[in-house]
Amino acid sequence: MLSEVIIRMSKKIIVTHHSPDLDAITASWLLQRFNDQVYQDAQFAFVNPGDRLSHQEITDLGAQPDEVTHVDTGLGKFDHHQPEKASDKKCAAMLVFDHLCQVFPTTKDDKALKELVSFVNEIDHFEEIYWPDASNLRYVFMIHELIRGYELVNSQDDQGQLEYGFRCLDYAYQNLKQTVQANQIIENDGIQFSITAGPCVALETSNEEAIKQAQKQGFLLVFRKDPQKGHIRIKIRPDANFSLKALYEAIKKVDPVGSWFYHSSGKMLLNGSLKHRNQVPSQLSIRDVIKLIKQTYP
Repeated sequence: MLSEVIIRMSKKIIVTHHSPDLDAITASWLLQRFNDQVYQDAQFAFVNPGDRLSHQEITDLGAQPDEVTHVDTGLGKFDHHQPEKASDKKCAAMLVFDHLCQVFPTTKDDKALKELVSFVNEIDHFEEIYWPDASNLRYVFMIHELIRGYELVNSQDDQGQLEYGFRCLDYAYQNLKQTVQANQIIENDGIQFSITAGPCVALETSNEEAIKQAQKQGFLLVFRKDPQKGHIRIKIRPDANFSLKALYEAIKKVDPVGSWFYHSSGKMLLNGSLKHRNQVPSQLSIRDVIKLIKQTYP
């Protein structure tokens, strides 16, 4: 009779404190999202701030001590509340990020992730008091405040609060990657030109964020042509002292087939949108649109 060999699968547990804040959530998120070989299927446990799981609690969860990772609590590797760390100005998320950079060296080249962790560190040290107009209510809409709002509504739901924070971070990270890429596209591939009213830039990219970032950089008029879908989106800054009405009329004369929408604000001229699924793309090229803009607004 063959002997039966049972191989026990590792059971990873990430432990953080009750009512996890942005730092605790981000530290946990970093481990699960960016060290998924180890933590992809990890379970989560919660303790009072500063505490650790006892050996009995670990056993009750069916794990071994070396399968448990504490973050933002327990005074371990990924906690920053030890007296000797008080002057380091680091948070748990940054400690985990530094660890990931050691294990996966290319992590340090992820500018979007670095910006995300830097923001979390700033919040964890309450440095938002130095932001411009720091008491303005607009800041209530920021990610750490929304997590606090979840806690106010669901005060005993640690797991739900953690998962809500994970979703927020997933979306924020994707937006950050788009923004970093958009700025690179503007700098490296943007076609800059001028009209009397101010500087303009043309972009051939599928990156939705590029127009917004270019406007923030000071370009008065920005347009983007999607190289895959062919759609064109033209926008001017809210402080521009002219409208796109004249350009709309000029474009319709040379492109009667493309679906163009002139926004009543006068600031947007759109050929294609995620909100409108069956618009006909324009056949105009980047150079065609630049020529029309210069002719319309000399």
